[in-house]
Amino acid sequence: MTYLPKSPAKAKLQSAFGKTGKVLLDYFKRADKFLWAVMLAISAYSLVLLATVPSESVSRSYFIIQLIAISAGYAAAIVITAFDYRTLARFSKWIALFSILILVYTLIFGHAVVGTDGVNAKAWIRLPGKLTFQPSELVKICFMLTYAKHLSFLKEKGYLKRLIHVCLLGVHALVPILLVHFQGDDGAAIIFFFMFLVMSFAAGVQFRYFAAIFAAIMIAVPIAWQYIFEDYQRNRILSMFNPEADPQGIGLQQIQGKISIGSGQLFGQGLFQGSRVQRGVVPIQESDFIFSVAGEQLGFLGCLGILVLLLLLLLRTLRIAHLSCDPLGCYVSFGFFAMIASQMLFNLGMCLSLLPVMGVTLPFFSAGGSSAACLYLGFGLVQNVFMHHTEKDHLPKLAHRRNL
Repeated sequence: MTYLPKSPAKAKLQSAFGKTGKVLLDYFKRADKFLWAVMLAISAYSLVLLATVPSESVSRSYFIIQLIAISAGYAAAIVITAFDYRTLARFSKWIALFSILILVYTLIFGHAVVGTDGVNAKAWIRLPGKLTFQPSELVKICFMLTYAKHLSFLKEKGYLKRLIHVCLLGVHALVPILLVHFQGDDGAAIIFFFMFLVMSFAAGVQFRYFAAIFAAIMIAVPIAWQYIFEDYQRNRILSMFNPEADPQGIGLQQIQGKISIGSGQLFGQGLFQGSRVQRGVVPIQESDFIFSVAGEQLGFLGCLGILVLLLLLLLRTLRIAHLSCDPLGCYVSFGFFAMIASQMLFNLGMCLSLLPVMGVTLPFFSAGGSSAACLYLGFGLVQNVFMHHTEKDHLPKLAHRRNL
């Protein structure tokens, strides 16, 4: 029997597949497999929940959009690990400039979305095919890198105790906070603020500066309430204390959300069996109130599953921060931790009427293509830190920990 030689095109194709397979195999050998397992479990759970939420169009269902976003996010997470995070940080000034430009562009030319209380948030930009993208989600990931680079530079130079440099850190954070605030997205502004606080604390910024920030907030709150807050912002805060005062208006979402969560009891009514979910009783249940979907259909155990998975993700991120070989990697990891932890706490607070509704999504679970894809990009940065954690001697790395 004679064998025909392979065609050059076929040989090149097989060679390309072989190289790709080798690269992916090498990637997963070096990656944090526990973190990957947690992320895959979170992805599967979120897709199951969103598959049960009815949408207006089958072709644009929440499940399909989320699946596409998750796939793109995983691809981006793998690609970003091909570049050392320290190399990426060298372009932090350009990344910061890009962040400012895209937020300014959104502020001027952005697409406004009307919330349940009739408030416009001009926080999206239009893409081809009637798609929209929320730039602030990408800027959060950029901020993880640029602010970590800023902190690590000051740490290396010994400038963290100088007032002028601490003030410049505040300016660094204040730029995205103000830009997203003017877009009408105060939820994103709050997340940036908490990322700023946690990353600064991890870097060892002195406690007196945090005390000064706290004092300034205490002084500013009554002034802001009287002269700066819009009526809808005051109403949202007041509704938190008594949502039943306007049960068909601003209190509707939180009242119905709590009813849905409680209706599931211990085991829930079953997937696709939640009557309130199928009728869309809770406004924006696919996004801001996805926790109510889990509560109604899977009960207390389903809600507990979400909390356990997110806590595992947070604890593993802290572990990677501890293992990092340099301050930069440590601060990047703390940035991701702060972003996920704050979004988780504020979203659950909204759903349980412990905090006012502010448009903060439950990370990785809420529907939203731009949010999901960018969160997975942040996961890729944390994996990047882990994959390079053995490249330097571990003995001197305690120098970049806070001395408590």
